[in-house]
Amino acid sequence: MLTALLFDLDGTLTDTDTLHLQAFRKLLHDYDGRGLTQAQFNTQVSGRSNGLLFAELFPQADAQQRQALAERKEALFRELSPTLKPLPGLLRLLEHARQHAIGTCVVTNAPRLNAEHMLGAMGIEACFEHVLVADELARPKPDPLPYLTGLQRLKAEAAQALAFEDSLPGVQAASGAGIFTVGLATTQSAERLHGAGAQLVIEDFDDPRLWALIEGMSS
Repeated sequence: MLTALLFDLDGTLTDTDTLHLQAFRKLLHDYDGRGLTQAQFNTQVSGRSNGLLFAELFPQADAQQRQALAERKEALFRELSPTLKPLPGLLRLLEHARQHAIGTCVVTNAPRLNAEHMLGAMGIEACFEHVLVADELARPKPDPLPYLTGLQRLKAEAAQALAFEDSLPGVQAASGAGIFTVGLATTQSAERLHGAGAQLVIEDFDDPRLWALIEGMSS
């Protein structure tokens, strides 16, 4: 029986990677004139938590300086995204969850300010019982801990849940928690998502294969 749906946020509920790329490009350019290609963003940045990422991007900066840089980057992102559009089929899926009393949770490596901003910009903040932010846990994705925590909060078993992810660290985290993981091919190829552990890869939430899976788990 399907009892829980756990969702990543960036690139999964809404396609935001272009906005994050713009924010990183401005931050790096202003800091030391660096550039950032789409390929570099896809392989080195997308889906990662700020703590580890900013230590790599700014190895000469101290912890306080890195925190300030991270906060500046996230503020740039929020300025670029006053409104956001949910991925096709998402609202239908959230309504299905509501009607069938299926628990819902956001599990994200994004900072809480960003998570709250994005959910509000889509008008879906009331659709989730919990919003778990990796910065508030002991370990971020790709560690399974954020998804294991989500299951605990929803009082659900991994075998009764579906996880939705677009990034390789996120897929690794969800599949590592033993959850059937659906990859969203918004930022990575289907091949890479399958390689990271996704058991189904879709373009959006209207995919008939997803609804067949949900029906099968609900019967």
